[in-house]
Amino acid sequence: MAMQRVKLDEIDRMILREIQADGRITNVALAERVGMSAPPCLRRVRALEEAGFIRGYHAELDARSLGYEITVFAMVSLRSQAEADLVAFEQRVAAWPMVRECHMLNGEIDFILKCVAHDLSEFQRFLTANLTSAPNVASVRTSLTIRTSKLEPGVPVSL
Repeated sequence: MAMQRVKLDEIDRMILREIQADGRITNVALAERVGMSAPPCLRRVRALEEAGFIRGYHAELDARSLGYEITVFAMVSLRSQAEADLVAFEQRVAAWPMVRECHMLNGEIDFILKCVAHDLSEFQRFLTANLTSAPNVASVRTSLTIRTSKLEPGVPVSL
């Protein structure tokens, strides 16, 4: 859906900030926090969804609790950067559940992938069986995450 150009007012921004912080907030609680009654608040949320400002809702799962002990960033360089080759790589990456994020970059590195794995040997198997052997992959450099000091999904919403 094409994003409509809509001028956000302060209440819209407050709604976006609150929903981004707590996607399970009730409409009544949201309305109270932004200082309006529930029906117009719900209409505003629906309008923000329809305009594309709110793309969806999800639960933040704890990786460690689910057995994913490591996060690795893989910096991938391709042999060819022709659009068809870039799209082919992105389609291949989309099929790999271990890859949680894929960003195309400018500069020496073509893509950075955020990967999760249960342990280092599982990631190494993925690296050799899938990533480094994928068509058009020239090189892969990896960095294992030691710790995460900030993980804040979304974007800053200023009022």
